[in-house]
Amino acid sequence: MNEFLDSKRRAFPRFYFVSVSDLLDILSNGNAPAKINRHMSKIFQAVETLTLTDGGADRPTAENMKTGVGSEDPVKFSQPLKLLGKVEVYMQDVVDMMVRTLRDIAAASFKAKVSPNMERRKWLERDPAQITLLVNNIVWSSEV
Repeated sequence: MNEFLDSKRRAFPRFYFVSVSDLLDILSNGNAPAKINRHMSKIFQAVETLTLTDGGADRPTAENMKTGVGSEDPVKFSQPLKLLGKVEVYMQDVVDMMVRTLRDIAAASFKAKVSPNMERRKWLERDPAQITLLVNNIVWSSEV
């Protein structure tokens, strides 16, 4: 059993930070991503859940991620992500989509920040806080 769990942890290293009982629950419900959703905060820091749309008889699609900290709006993925394959495979797809989405949002935020038409207050409120902090630090560094 330990070898099996270790193989799953090697396939998706974030499983190392999940208890054995939670990991067993995740793996046993891997074909039902909606049931995995309750474990998101244990797998990803500051992510409470994914918003899933029902795929009918097919697997669901992840549309956005909801923060587990504060009261920010959900972060909409750059494109909907179909949760296919084994749990460790589609969880890595979620990580990849998170990175892509945050990169896309950061690029758009940077363009908005350097735009002479964008009011600072409006810019501060439009994006997730981590992106606003990142872009603000980039702009500050380039100006210094």
